Amino acid sequence: MKPQTLLPFVLLLASCGKPPQESAGGQMPPAPVTLAPVEQTALVEWEEFTGRVEPVETVELRPRVSGYITEVHFQSGALVKEGDILFTIDQRPFITKLRVATAEVQRAEASALAAKREYDRVSSLLAAKAIAPEQAEMRESMFRQGEAALESAKATQHSAEIEMEHTEVKAPISGRISRAITTQGNYVTAGTTLLTTIVTVDPVYVYTDIDENSLLRLQALQRDKKLYTNGKGRVPVELQLSNETEFKHKGHIESFDNRLDSSTGSMILRAEFSNTDGSLTPGLFARVRLPMTAEYPALLIDEKSILTDQANKFVLGVDENNISVYKPVVIGPSINGKRIIRSGLSAGDKIIINGQARLPQPGMPVTPIEAPTAPPAKATASN
Repeated sequence: MKPQTLLPFVLLLASCGKPPQESAGGQMPPAPVTLAPVEQTALVEWEEFTGRVEPVETVELRPRVSGYITEVHFQSGALVKEGDILFTIDQRPFITKLRVATAEVQRAEASALAAKREYDRVSSLLAAKAIAPEQAEMRESMFRQGEAALESAKATQHSAEIEMEHTEVKAPISGRISRAITTQGNYVTAGTTLLTTIVTVDPVYVYTDIDENSLLRLQALQRDKKLYTNGKGRVPVELQLSNETEFKHKGHIESFDNRLDSSTGSMILRAEFSNTDGSLTPGLFARVRLPMTAEYPALLIDEKSILTDQANKFVLGVDENNISVYKPVVIGPSINGKRIIRSGLSAGDKIIINGQARLPQPGMPVTPIEAPTAPPAKATASN
């Protein structure tokens, strides 16, 4: 028999058989689905901002006396301590000036001593009427002038000593030094020529701009005494560099600016971080996150269980007859693959997290299967 003749018989036999997926009553069997309870855990919601790392102190090192640099005492990029000698300026002119000032002090001391001796004899000479009162006044005047000249000479000597001391340019702070911008053999001018720069290394500041709404939320938490702290009365801040996957650097809020910038609608926040390993290099940009809620019991569900119906979010539950039930929810931020639920569910409610092929529609019969218990989530959440 030709194939064209057999084809109608084959189709007829196929139409008379039952579909393998149907039950005896002609209906689809209940779809097997996995159920999981709504978890409840205490957590704090964090919000991320962009920050920049800056040193606590920065010094632009300039000389206090003018002259030629005779020696540079450091290596570029090295760590220096406060008081270390960094540059030496030619000391010979200042040594000469100090010697002249010292000699002038000695001369003034001799003159002042002679005038004092003359003045000490005034009382006895006046009693013996050996000198006139005008001469006594003259001797007193010479004595006072001698004392003044001595003080002036000592001041000049002290000034020369200070200038001599400043020929050795020392580190005013401890930190990391830049390169020598002005090198040996160059003439430097007091207070003008830039020699190098020094920045402190540990700790460091991180500056970030927070928007107006975030600022108001923090202020409200502070007023209600619900602001999350690290146990020492400080608000914790966490930092992540661009090559890192976790917020492993821990710090705290150090201060806020005193006003909101009306042009940007933000305020500068300054946080302080320990930097013992030197990984937070000044100038780096980083992600910074702040706790924006008090610690509270949050409801968490699996991300896969959330469905979208036009503009609404919903999940599927199961009633006592094993029928899927539509439950609208309001969601919050995610945390480790789970989603915070603001409203629509209660702790312990069981919802469908996945089906055999896909999630069933509301009102369909299902065969529930309990999901294995998952480990508790970390008590932080990021928006």
